[in-house]
This record gives sequence, C-alpha cells and structure tokens, in this order.
Amino acid sequence: MLEAVSSLPDDVDSLRQIIAGLTGELAAAKAGLVTKSLEIETLKVQIARLRRQQFGRSSEKLDRQIEQLELVLEDLEVSAGADRPASEASAEIPATEPGQRRHGGRRPLPAHLPRREVVHAGTCACPACGGVLRQVGEDVTEILDYVPGRFEVVRHVRPALSCRTCETMVQAPMPSLPIERGQPGPGLLAHVLVCKFCDHLPLYRQSGIYARDGVELDRATLADWVGKMAALLKPLAGAVERHILAADKLHADDTPVPVLAPGTGKTKTGRLWVYLRDERPHGGSEPPAVFYRYSADRKGEHPRRHLAQFSGFLQADGYAGFGPLYEDRDGIPATVSEVACWAHVRRKFHDIHLATASPLAAQALERIGGLFEIERQVNGQSPEVRKQARHDHAQSQLDDLAVFLDAALAKISGKSELAAAIRYARSRWVALIRYLDDGRLEMTNNAAERAIRPLTLGRKNWLFAGSDAGGDRAAVLYTLIETAKLNGRDPEAYLRDVIGRIADHPINRIADLLPWNIAAPASIPAAA
Repeated sequence: MLEAVSSLPDDVDSLRQIIAGLTGELAAAKAGLVTKSLEIETLKVQIARLRRQQFGRSSEKLDRQIEQLELVLEDLEVSAGADRPASEASAEIPATEPGQRRHGGRRPLPAHLPRREVVHAGTCACPACGGVLRQVGEDVTEILDYVPGRFEVVRHVRPALSCRTCETMVQAPMPSLPIERGQPGPGLLAHVLVCKFCDHLPLYRQSGIYARDGVELDRATLADWVGKMAALLKPLAGAVERHILAADKLHADDTPVPVLAPGTGKTKTGRLWVYLRDERPHGGSEPPAVFYRYSADRKGEHPRRHLAQFSGFLQADGYAGFGPLYEDRDGIPATVSEVACWAHVRRKFHDIHLATASPLAAQALERIGGLFEIERQVNGQSPEVRKQARHDHAQSQLDDLAVFLDAALAKISGKSELAAAIRYARSRWVALIRYLDDGRLEMTNNAAERAIRPLTLGRKNWLFAGSDAGGDRAAVLYTLIETAKLNGRDPEAYLRDVIGRIADHPINRIADLLPWNIAAPASIPAAA
C-alpha cells in the first residue's frame, strides 16, 4: 500500500483523472452486477411460471425447458458470485427453520447436526509482562462442513484470556477461511465442486439432496461458492499447466460444448481443449497431469496460443488447426513434431467393415491389430526396450501394410468410403510411423480421449455452459479434479486439503499444492 501511494503523481489534475477513471470502473462493475441480478430475477419468474404449467401431455417438454432455465440461472449466479466481494452476505448459509427471522449477526446452523470443537488455545503467559493468564470469555465461530457421508458443524473456540498482572487481553487468531467471513468449510466446498464437475450433479439438484438432510443450501448460495472457488484455485490450475508444457511429449484433443449465446436464448458451440502429459506407458518418473482450456470456437489460433511455450512431440487427431505448429517459419525449424493416432485409422476401417463387411477392410483391421499386439507386450517398458521391439517386429509389418493399402486403393472406386479411409492413413503416414524411432511415443491418442470422456458424460447432465466465463471456470476445476484422479488421489479429499490451505499459502510456492507434492491429509476426527 505504501509503495502504491508513493507512486501517485503530485499534481491535482492527474489525481482527478485517476479518481475519475476508478469511479468509471466501479460504476461499470456495479452496472454489470445489476444487469446479472435483473437477468437472475427474470429467469426465476420464467421458471415459476413454467412450474405452474406442469400438467397434461406437455409436462415432459416443460420439464426440459425448466431444466435448461435452471442451468442458465445457475451459471449466472456462479458468475455473480465470482464478481461479488468475498465479504458479502451471499457466502453465508440461510436459516433452516421455517419462519426464523434474522436479528443481526449470522443465522444459526442447523441444531440437529453433530458438532466438533476445535479449541485454539492462546499463549500460556502474558506476552506483555510474562504474568499468569486467566480466562474471561471466549469467541465461538461455527462453520458448516462436510465429511464423507454426513454434514457436521465445526465449532472454532477461541478462549479470551486476561493477564492477572497487567490486564493485557490475549486471544488466538481465527484461522483463515476459504471464503472470507463465510460459513462453508473446505470439506463442504470440495464436496459441492466434485458433485458438480466429477459426478455431474447441477447445483439445483444438489440443493434438493442437501435439503433432505435438513440443510437448506439454496442454489444461489452454492453458485456463489463455486464462483469464488474457481477464482481461488485458478493459480493452482496454472501450475498444472506449466508442469504439462515442460514435457517433451503431449497428447491433445478437444470436444464441443454447447454454450448459451447471450441475448438470443439459443446455444452456440464452444470447445474444451485437453492437453495431457503421461509418461507411465514408457516407465517415466514424472507425474501424469492434464489441463483443460475453453474457447468460444474451434479456430486454430486457440491451440497454437495454448501451446506457444511447448516444444516436442504432439499426438493429436488430424485437425488442421494444429498444422502451423508443425511447419517451419521464416527459415526457423518447427519446434513441434506431429505424431498421428492409429486408433483413428483403425476406427475408420472398423466402421466400414461393420457397415459393408468389406474383406479389404477386414484385412486392414487384422494387420493393424498385429501392430497393437506388439504395443501391448511392451507397455510400461523403458523407451529403449520399446524402440527395439518396434524395429524388430513392427517395422516389417508397417512396410507390408503400406504396400497392401496402396494395392487396395488401386482396385476400388476412388469415391468410396474405403478409399477415403486409405487416403486418410497414407496422407499421414510419416506422422503415423514416427513412434517407431522413439520409445517415448505412443501408437494412439487414447490417453487424451480418456481425458475427454468425463466432459462428454457431464454434458448429458448439464446440457450446456451458461456463458464463456462458465466454460473457463469449468476448465479450471476439471484440470484439478482430473489431475488428482490421474495421480490416484480421491479428488474430494484432495480439494478438501487444498482449499483448507490455499488461503494462507504463498503464491510463489503454489506448486507445493500439486497432487503429487502435497502430503495426504490426516484422518478427520469423529464428531463429538
């Protein structure tokens, strides 16, 4: 703060310009929040109107409309929560007793929940004079938390002590909370995030589930928490990204994400890109990790920007947007080498064989199957062993396959699906056989496709993202959850531990909180 003040100009006109600029920014921010609030209220009215119409044969269609509007409303509330200061009351938990009125201060947490006390004892002697301390009172802060299978209330008790000699007051400080002045504990926040982004439960469904346990957490409150946690955890997702881009071999893929187009009530198609580092197939020692990035479209500029700091081998599908990464520019050699995917090649012949029972497609599948069998035998072996096995066994089979495909192409119609499948393989042949000469490389890009699968499963439940900002938040949280899973960590236990520490953790040591660096959390004490 002192440095900021000392850097201000001395003349009044310049100070007035700075104040005017800040006032304008503040007004714009407030206007944005007001607009979101109006949109939220409009959606609530629309949902209430549709619920009143839920009768007759059209009720199924109305259910779908209501579900879609609930998801749009959820995303707007998450955005509002991310923009709202942490100290505002939306981070608090509403009262659970019908008709309960608030008379100042926090609303009490449900009385039926078990309580667990954490006593923060102060010092034994007066810090001012060394005299004996006596307890004169205590402060109690209740936090709603979640441990696997149940809610509990954690009571942070801080005795207030007074020195008998000099009357100095002493009290232990309150531990930092994930949300400043908020009531949710790290276990509850982790549970909400994992339910939404790992188990694919939208927030309005979570709200209904929690209500059955006697804990009223409305969707707006949950949305506020999700927005704040995405912002809090973003630096940690950045550390995962840096670890991945430091590799010399990556897998990449992308998947469409329907996104609500502002002001139209319709959806557009955004993309979630996945970049994965996994050295386990060749016995590497570096931890596996995956990071996701969202973009509003599928233009090639996005993956090129994501991979601007990467050099090495990139295994991906034949998407043309990756092409410039593999090309020399202005006499400077490309720093990225393409590795194509044999699973994509096989899939094309497999689909043709299923549809037409083509003998040529069956022969191609059999030959490709022989290549996969070699890979199964060397999976997990060192790069040297894998390279040698490929040269001894796969090289000759690949040469024979190339001759077979060229001969087959000469016999069939150039307009057939089989001809298209052969041309797909032969046009990428150099990239397809690149794995022969480097034991670190894979035959397929299946690792990236597996990392995409949780997104496609979730899409069936949440239908679409409510905004581009919602896509960015999803990318952050998917990055941490899926990376934890790759490293054998329970994502909920991992996030509980991280959220409990990150508020006080130095930003220059953020890598200490990565799944392979952070110590496994201690067991949670039983409720009293």
